[in-house]
Amino acid sequence: MRTIFSEYKTDYSSYTFSYAVYCIKETQKELADIYGRGFLPYTGNTSLEDDTFYMARSLRVDLQNFKSSSENRRVDRKIEPLAIQMQIQEKKDFNLQDEEFQQFCSHYAEERFSGGSMQAERLKYVMEREMLTHIISFYSGDKIYGYVFTVMEGDMLHYWFSFYDTEYMRSHSLGKWMMWKVIDWAQEQQLSHVYIGTCYKERSLYKVRDHKGAEFFDGARWNTDVSLLKELCKSDEEEKNSDLFKSRPEMYK
Repeated sequence: MRTIFSEYKTDYSSYTFSYAVYCIKETQKELADIYGRGFLPYTGNTSLEDDTFYMARSLRVDLQNFKSSSENRRVDRKIEPLAIQMQIQEKKDFNLQDEEFQQFCSHYAEERFSGGSMQAERLKYVMEREMLTHIISFYSGDKIYGYVFTVMEGDMLHYWFSFYDTEYMRSHSLGKWMMWKVIDWAQEQQLSHVYIGTCYKERSLYKVRDHKGAEFFDGARWNTDVSLLKELCKSDEEEKNSDLFKSRPEMYK
């Protein structure tokens, strides 16, 4: 793997010089290590040829400490009458060119992604990434309820992009159920961690509330201090005049 420090904002008044940290994957076997170092896949620029990752306050579930909560079980009971099946397929065995599949994903993105940011070009780009290894389908008979794009390597899984029938979002909490179901399955497969994206602002904290064993990357290590994470997410809503080290040096002792 190759790490890049990309210059960003400069503030001489507080001697703050920002760098965005990226990682370029060189071999597929590096994936578990890349995720373990706090990186997540970047697909915002479809002209990049290499599998590229960005460092962020990412979140993962330590499956040794994971246990289904009462909320997980409540949602599972609501879903049960739908008799949804889950199928995991390697990308090479899945028909990515199926028009109904692509339309399903694009339709969901238009409704739920910020700015409808999964247009045909980007969807094609994501599907062509070597790091995308498996597609998980949720269905009952001929009805499709959702798909999840995942990255699996070694003993880790990344719950990357999810697409689902939004008609069941509020009545059955379908999105929450799909995430829990994949995490539960990963634990059954004796994987070690499931990565579930970033955790910024208070609206992201449902991922922590819903999944026991959650820990976040704090820039140096995986941190289990949920109280600190809640404080950080709350502060994301506030205007900052300095970086965290200058305002909270005690955190770095």
